[in-house]
Amino acid sequence: MSRRYADYHTHTARCGHALGSPAEYVEAARDGGLIGIGISDHMPLVGHPDPGVSMLPDDLTGYVAEVQKLKRRYPGYVLLGVEADYFPDRVDDIRAVLDSQPFDYVIGSIHYLDGWGFDNPEQVAGFAERDINDVYLKYLELLGDAAETGLYTVIGHLDLVKKFGHRPTRDLAVAFDRLLKRLAGSGVIVELNTAGLRNVIGEIYPGPSIVRRAREVGIPITFGSDAHAPSDVGWGFEQAAAVARSAGYGAWVRLRESAGGRVERVAERL
Repeated sequence: MSRRYADYHTHTARCGHALGSPAEYVEAARDGGLIGIGISDHMPLVGHPDPGVSMLPDDLTGYVAEVQKLKRRYPGYVLLGVEADYFPDRVDDIRAVLDSQPFDYVIGSIHYLDGWGFDNPEQVAGFAERDINDVYLKYLELLGDAAETGLYTVIGHLDLVKKFGHRPTRDLAVAFDRLLKRLAGSGVIVELNTAGLRNVIGEIYPGPSIVRRAREVGIPITFGSDAHAPSDVGWGFEQAAAVARSAGYGAWVRLRESAGGRVERVAERL
């Protein structure tokens, strides 16, 4: 684990498919020498709660209280985050949940396309029923829509559709470029998510060519392990940083709580 980075994408046992408590994740980050950590468990899915993939509504208050206790114990080191799925027909409901809690930052993600959980191993057969290019195009359009809502600080695992090895069969560079320009215009941060290195695809999210184009259009980056166990914290960050440097990045964004309680963006050298 590198001592030069912070990990802003971590999950706990509360989401139903991860291990460990927030305190164990913080301990892992401190033991590994990270300069900060954010706990960002899955927000209850608006409209169709599922205890196997996210917190339930009744879990949210306890989650927030647990992480706030760690913030008080380790001031300036721990941040309270959440990963909130984007559903285009439930934006007001998502906003209401986010506004109800004092989150320091929000990761915006898409795991569902028209009700299909495309990154769920139990639903992987759905790829055989769809045109992969259409899947990518729908996903990229929704991701741009999510960023432009203003709800999200960070966009998570930008090219997640490739998780199980499914690549477009035609050139979608124009569609990716359109998305990246939308992200740049919205002011969001894009994470370099190392979970892909632990999956079949064997590559960070997003891949090197997308990271390079993100730098060209001026999108800031940060790091997330998408940890589902304390041992995942900070995993693969040196490889992700190497991709960033190769793409021309000289800095990453650290999220830091100011004396007034607001979270600010600080540029840290790679």
